[in-house]
Amino acid sequence: MPASNATFLGEIDGAKVVYKPVSGERPLWDFPDGTLADREVAAYLVSEELGWDVVPPTWLREGPHGLGMVQLWREPDPDQEAVTLVHEGELPPGYLHVFDGVDGRDLPVSLVHEDTEPLRRMAVFDVVVNNADRKGGHVLEMTDGHRHGVDHGITFHVEHKLRTVLWGWLGYAIPSEDLEEVLRVGQALAGPLGDTLSAHLTDLEIETAATRCRRLVERAVMPAPRGSYPAIPWPPF
Repeated sequence: MPASNATFLGEIDGAKVVYKPVSGERPLWDFPDGTLADREVAAYLVSEELGWDVVPPTWLREGPHGLGMVQLWREPDPDQEAVTLVHEGELPPGYLHVFDGVDGRDLPVSLVHEDTEPLRRMAVFDVVVNNADRKGGHVLEMTDGHRHGVDHGITFHVEHKLRTVLWGWLGYAIPSEDLEEVLRVGQALAGPLGDTLSAHLTDLEIETAATRCRRLVERAVMPAPRGSYPAIPWPPF
């Protein structure tokens, strides 16, 4: 599979999986602690605690190239586009505008994403885990309308690193039922969830994630980009 780090499609007991061995990871100067595989597993554990099924089942296990991340394969619906480009100024019904730009042919376009509960919850999840790489291609559109997020190897940094194409809810109030789950996760990070994550993250990363949960609940709105860090991943798809 095409990727910047070693990525393989495999099969375990008849089920398709994605396998990313630690031995195939490229070092990242701004993520010196831990491994991509550990952060992928940590993201899954937080997703499970939230109860939103954002991240497909993910584990650490041995494979042909050593220890790595193994994630259950999810087949997206090719006829659905949760994040897409449209002619500049167009906004399809049920979509939110993110930014305007030009495509590979220098034609003016707008990046938009759908306004749905599963995708909004993915955006909230990304704030909690401080996702630095939410590309459009990292959103999997399921036939039943659910949305899965994949590729969470650069998450949980202690500095603000949120970089995403899901800015359409910027400044929107977060529904109270979502905030209740974020509050619960923040509390769990100081207890059993934090204990479990300690096998994958540093203590400071876990503490900072709990702080993000608390601040998100206090502010109760989707945050805006801040600082000099790029707000959109490149490429966005």
